[in-house]
Amino acid sequence: MPFLFLVELLSKVLFQRGQVRLPELASHLKLSVSVITPLVTHLRNEKLCEVTRSGSSGTDADLTYHLTDAGMQRAVAAIHRNAYAGPAPVPLAAYVAQMAVQSVRHLHVTRDAVRTAFHDVVASAQVLDQLGAAMNSGRAMFIYGLAGSGKTFLAERLCHLLHGAIAVPYAIMIDNEVVPFYDPVQHQPAAAAAPADDGGDLLRTLDARWVRGLQRPTALSGGELTLEMLDLRFDPNTRLYQAPPHLKANNGIFIIDDLGRQRCSPLELMNRWIVPMDRGVDYLSLHTGLVFQVPFDVVVVFSSNFLPERLSDGAFLRRLGYKIEVPPQTPAEYQQLFRQACAQYGIAFDAAAFDYLLSGLHARDETPLLACYPRDLIRQVRDLARYEDTPPVLNQRALDWAWHNYFAGAGARRVAAEQQKKDRERREQQPTPHNLGRLG
Repeated sequence: MPFLFLVELLSKVLFQRGQVRLPELASHLKLSVSVITPLVTHLRNEKLCEVTRSGSSGTDADLTYHLTDAGMQRAVAAIHRNAYAGPAPVPLAAYVAQMAVQSVRHLHVTRDAVRTAFHDVVASAQVLDQLGAAMNSGRAMFIYGLAGSGKTFLAERLCHLLHGAIAVPYAIMIDNEVVPFYDPVQHQPAAAAAPADDGGDLLRTLDARWVRGLQRPTALSGGELTLEMLDLRFDPNTRLYQAPPHLKANNGIFIIDDLGRQRCSPLELMNRWIVPMDRGVDYLSLHTGLVFQVPFDVVVVFSSNFLPERLSDGAFLRRLGYKIEVPPQTPAEYQQLFRQACAQYGIAFDAAAFDYLLSGLHARDETPLLACYPRDLIRQVRDLARYEDTPPVLNQRALDWAWHNYFAGAGARRVAAEQQKKDRERREQQPTPHNLGRLG
C-alpha cells in the first residue's frame, strides 16, 4: 500500500475517533503495530499528531495519539476527497487473484448433493436435475413458470449447493480510491465445520484485511433493480462508494427475481449482462472517470413469469446456459405440499376435504396446482378458526371460505367471461337483415 495513502487513512481514523491507543489503531485498521508505527512517527515529525500518556504502566500501552490543529485540517481535506476511514483496503490485483482461487466455477454438484439440499422440497425430479446440472456449468440460468409455482424458492435454495468457505476484503483500493466491499448482510459466517477455502498461499500470512470463513453469498434483487444499481456509485454527500450487488455476490449466486417488472426494460437489463456473462468480467468506473475491470464470477439466475422469448432476443438467449420451466404440481406433489402445510399449522389432514379441493374447486375453476396455494389456503382456514375461537378443522365449509377469499370470485368471473364470449359468438353467427337482403 502507498505510504502516503496509509498516512491519510490513519489521519481520518484519528479525526473521527479522537484519542486512540496504538493497539486500538491496529485493530481498527487491520494492520500490525509494526506497520502503523512508521505512520504515527511520520505524523509526529510533521507536527500533525501528538502523544499523550494516559496510564501508569510506563509502557507504550499508555500512549494515546490525537491530531493537532494542522493534522485536523489535513484530515478534513482527505475526507473531502474520500471519507472512508475503515480497515485498510487491499489492492484490486489482490482481490482479482483471490476471486480466481475461490471461483464458483470450481464447484462440482452431484445428484446426491441436490437430493440432500432439496430433501424437504416438493419439486419435479426433472427440474431438480436441470438445476444441478446448471450449477455445474457456472453459466446463467433462466427459471420461468406461472406466478406462485415456486421459482423464487427454488432459486434461493440453490445456495445450499454452494460449498466451501471463502474470504473477502473489507475494502478494495483502486487508483487511490477506496471501495467498501465487506457486507455483513450478504457475507454471512460459514458453519464452524466448513473447511476454509480461502486461497491457500495467497492468505497464508493471515492478512487481517480479509474476512475469512464466509459462506458463498446469495444476493436477491427484484422489481427495485435499476441499471444505476449495477454500476459503482459514489455519493457526493458522504464521499463514499457503494459496490454494486453483483460485485458483492462474486463467488456465489445473484438472483434477479420477477424479471420483466423492473423499472428498466428487460432488454436494457439483459444487454447490461451480455458482456459479463460471456467473458466473465465486468467494467466499472470511478467518479474520476477511470474505467477498470473486475471479475464477474457469479451464477446469475433470472426468474420470471414470462417466457424467455418474450423478454429478450436470440443474442441474449444464446448466453443463457439453461432455460428451466417450473411447471404446476402433480396431484401427488400437491397433496404432499398440502400435508406439509397442515402439519406446519397444526391442522389435521382430511382426505375427503382434499379431494373436494381438487375436484370441487380446482377443477371447477380450472385453477392450476401451484406450490403456493396449500400454505396460503391453510392459513385462511387457521385465521377463520381463530376468529370463531374454535379448533381449526379442514372441511368443505372452511375450504370454500378460504377459496373465495383467496381468489376473490375468479372462478365466477371466468364463467361469466366465457358466457359473454359464447353470447357474442352466437350473435355474430345469427343472420342480420342486411345479410338476409344480400342473400335474397
